Amino acid sequence: MQDNKTFQEFARQFANKSTQELINTFNSQVGNRGWTNARAFHDQALIEELQRRNVDVSSVYDGKTIRFDHTL
Repeated sequence: MQDNKTFQEFARQFANKSTQELINTFNSQVGNRGWTNARAFHDQALIEELQRRNVDVSSVYDGKTIRFDHTL
């Protein structure tokens, strides 16, 4: 996924945000059931950036599936 241009653009955007902004971005998606390829790249880049910053995402990510049923 990391070699996709859309993923790379989201990764660059997230790298420039504060950790709180990333958490707010995740939380704004809670309850959103819409799905597109772009959203998959967005969500994966977001989770990877949160993990890179040592944010505990275990309540919403099991290593394969990202859950948007509650906030971080």
